[in-house]
Amino acid sequence: VKVKIPFGNKYLDAIFSVPEKKPTYGVILTHGAGGDMNFPQLVSLAAYLASHGVLCLRFTCKGLNVAYRSKAFKAVVEYLKLCDDYKLSGVFLAGRSMGSRAAASVIRQLSQGDGDDDGFIQGLVCLSYPLHRPKLQSKLRDEDLLLITCPVLFVSGSADEMCEKQLLEDVVSKMKAPKKIHWVDKANHGMAVKGRTADDVMEEVNAQVFSWLRENVQL
Repeated sequence: VKVKIPFGNKYLDAIFSVPEKKPTYGVILTHGAGGDMNFPQLVSLAAYLASHGVLCLRFTCKGLNVAYRSKAFKAVVEYLKLCDDYKLSGVFLAGRSMGSRAAASVIRQLSQGDGDDDGFIQGLVCLSYPLHRPKLQSKLRDEDLLLITCPVLFVSGSADEMCEKQLLEDVVSKMKAPKKIHWVDKANHGMAVKGRTADDVMEEVNAQVFSWLRENVQL
């Protein structure tokens, strides 16, 4: 189901992937710095979640500034919360690369008094979280992660040039939130693995995301 979500004086393009049975929980999903909501990994994850009973709302926001992307993400959360067609008990925020930074920023803002103490946001899913720029490991983008308290799942490639394995493990060890990392063996930032098809890698990622959601809420 295609929708237009009001954002300031314009609209964000978004698509609902709707399960057959009435869903209790949803996932809001967005893309990285390049691409849009039709990025193959997002389409694959949305279809998988919907087929397993989880509503998925994915949206496009082209801004390359994390603060702007976070504002857009917040508008989508508000939209889904007030959406009469789907009355959800809770939602998980999820993003790929820069989209996961925006999701983390929104959760930190909402938990620090911007009004989400109602428990609507259940957790955060970070696909290929960009912990640092390629070859610039001295400057970590970990400030939001360290302040989040809801459950967090990281799905990253063990050869991700923007997320050195040991550095992410160090950050995660300092986080207050319940957290889990799933390493996709030999995958790069784009989740490509030599010798494996993209579909094969996505099957692994999708199954991991769904089983983690199931551990955190009664699906």
